Amino acid sequence: MKTSLPVIAATGIVAGLLWAAAPSFAAEQAVKAPAPALVEPVTGHRETAIFAGGCFWGVAGVFNHVKGVVGTTSGYTGGKASTAQYEDVATGTTGHAESVKVVFDPTKVNYADLLRIYFSVVADPTLVNRQGPDHGPQYRSALFPQSPGQAKVAQAYIAQLTAAHVYAAPIATKLETAPGFFPAEGYHQDFMARNPDYPYIVINDRPKVEALKRIFPQSWKA
Repeated sequence: MKTSLPVIAATGIVAGLLWAAAPSFAAEQAVKAPAPALVEPVTGHRETAIFAGGCFWGVAGVFNHVKGVVGTTSGYTGGKASTAQYEDVATGTTGHAESVKVVFDPTKVNYADLLRIYFSVVADPTLVNRQGPDHGPQYRSALFPQSPGQAKVAQAYIAQLTAAHVYAAPIATKLETAPGFFPAEGYHQDFMARNPDYPYIVINDRPKVEALKRIFPQSWKA
């Protein structure tokens, strides 16, 4: 999917040709999931959630355009601190998933709303250990609830989507627990905003942001 920033700059044209030749799954996967039946009670103005759904560039890029989201941090979740760097995670052997920590104001957007957006435009929840052109357990679809309330809401929503047969295949997204979240290298942070014309972003992630704006206009922020 990606390498260190100097290599990205040196190989951008070749990568662009390869990604342009590959099919884009972002537009096809967008589906407006139903509103969650269970919503977590609001207890304050700051809450944190962690989502894994393929390359963290796109996950962060979508959530940064959601009203009520205060900020995002790309990182690694599921493995040890000693292997929380891109070169190790990219091997697919660390237990880590590329993930995004989302800080949000639940008085403006609640966790259930974020789940709805996640299952609609961020990730294809029916895929196992892959998203779009990226393959491996580090690109798995997973939720890391940060409280018992989040876990309850997430479990209920997956059950709701399953019962409604929203997708043609079973939902593969898992709820996982992890000892910590480890921020990724600086060049991964806000990558979409800083590199809007990078070929991978254009092909795989911009369509997700456009789907958010189209399907959930009430949640969109520029």
